Amino acid sequence: MSATAEATPFAIDELAADVLFREAHTAYGFTGETVSDAELESIYELMKFAPTMNNAQPLRITFLRGEAAKARLIKHIADGNKAKSEQAPVVAILAADTDFHQHLPRLAPQSQGARERFGASPMREQIARNNAWMQAGYFIIAARAVGLDAGPMGGFNAAGVDEEFFAGTAQRTIMIVNLGHASAEGQFPRNPRFGFDEVVDVL
Repeated sequence: MSATAEATPFAIDELAADVLFREAHTAYGFTGETVSDAELESIYELMKFAPTMNNAQPLRITFLRGEAAKARLIKHIADGNKAKSEQAPVVAILAADTDFHQHLPRLAPQSQGARERFGASPMREQIARNNAWMQAGYFIIAARAVGLDAGPMGGFNAAGVDEEFFAGTAQRTIMIVNLGHASAEGQFPRNPRFGFDEVVDVL
């Protein structure tokens, strides 16, 4: 651990910082250890506190565990990614609900007229996607907090996934995340990260 990390005051302890950030890696391969329904629910119960505009919460999650369900997805995944999802005990499809505005009277009762404003907005789908991406980041951190390894992926036919799983709905796929316990060969050494002074300006 660097001297900078040791000197930085955290609201969480060093173990939590390691689990969630410093020692966490993207998972490319998994052991045969199962993932329980309780773990999946725990991921959601943490992720749901992600910030979203007007508390819109547009992210929708479809967990695939059975081989038949996973096969429906894998045919839409790029060849280089198929094996990762085939091996993962659970695969999550993360989608943005572009009709999120319908729920705003319940989720943001203080914002009078929000449903109508967002319903008429030509930017509604982009707003849904932007906020769902925010929630997706929290989803990955929540999976780590539960003790799982996550392998988020692009490299799939989003239109095909939408037609396969969400035909006739307002859900639009943004990410696929493989979940489980990473195997020894399923993680690579961490690649370099930029230093603070390279990418941060304090004005």
